[in-house]
Amino acid sequence: MDIGIDLGTTTVIIYFKDKGAVLSEPSVVAINRKTDEVVAVGEEAYRMLGKAPDRLQVIKPMSDGVISDYAATEVMIKFFLHKVFGNSIIKPRVSICVPSQITGVESKAVVDSAATAGARKVYLIEEPVAAALGAGLDITKPNGNMIVDIGGGTTDIAVLSLNGIVTKQSIKVAGNKMDDAIIRHMKDYHNLLIGEQTARHIKTEVGCAYPREDSKSVAVRGRNLLTGLPQMIDIGWKEIYGAIKDHVSEIILSVQQVIERTPPELVGDVYSNGIVMTGGGSLLYGMDTLITEQTKIKARVAEDPVNCVAKGTAMSFDYLDKLYDGFVDTGIKMK
Repeated sequence: MDIGIDLGTTTVIIYFKDKGAVLSEPSVVAINRKTDEVVAVGEEAYRMLGKAPDRLQVIKPMSDGVISDYAATEVMIKFFLHKVFGNSIIKPRVSICVPSQITGVESKAVVDSAATAGARKVYLIEEPVAAALGAGLDITKPNGNMIVDIGGGTTDIAVLSLNGIVTKQSIKVAGNKMDDAIIRHMKDYHNLLIGEQTARHIKTEVGCAYPREDSKSVAVRGRNLLTGLPQMIDIGWKEIYGAIKDHVSEIILSVQQVIERTPPELVGDVYSNGIVMTGGGSLLYGMDTLITEQTKIKARVAEDPVNCVAKGTAMSFDYLDKLYDGFVDTGIKMK
């Protein structure tokens, strides 16, 4: 039994190559502070964010694409595997995607968590490679393909050719940083305190990387920091565009830097093939338009961009003996 896991900062997706996505839940764990007992995992824990009493600690065990809380991550993976497999005695081979510039310590933490949770063997594959496979790109030929994967914790960019990575870059600027920027903006300019869920809703509804042609706005509810009372205000896209512009610019700069380091022949291929975008962040309004404008290379969003990485991770078992790059060597021997 082979499964792919997109162990994302925001969402965990478990994918079977033949069945598709069988689980997609938030990367959140709720723990009782007094007893250290796990109270909830995934969707149930996510609903507790910002609403839990002091006795409960609601944490995100993944931060910027890597494990920040080993014990909570182990519990989370074990919970999700049990949810998918039930009480089956089958121990699956697991392929997990990781940021392209993960350290040895960070990769060992991922492998240990999955192994302790019940995996028979663990493979780590770099996110841009998984994203390219999931997007349906043929990376086996001497033809340059460029992938931009914008997730919750990291943005991974790479040019791939002949089963290998030619140039790559990973930055810890993605969807979560934009959510934080929206929270700061509401606090600084409107004295309104909002939570992560509200910020994500604002980003989804009116967030944009490129000026919109409409006058769309969204009603935002929060707590007024001056009066301490609830307040609701309307926020237009122009404010949110300004709030997240710096983070969007960092992503664009990284894309340009990868192109600058790419061999000229492959840049010609990328110009012909275009830039493929995956991850939830690729759905930000106007992101493809902005990348196209700033790089002079046509950018397009892949089909089902949210599941591309998970899909590619599940497909990676077919490439174990083919890929020159992409799989992370942890140096860990597993039984």
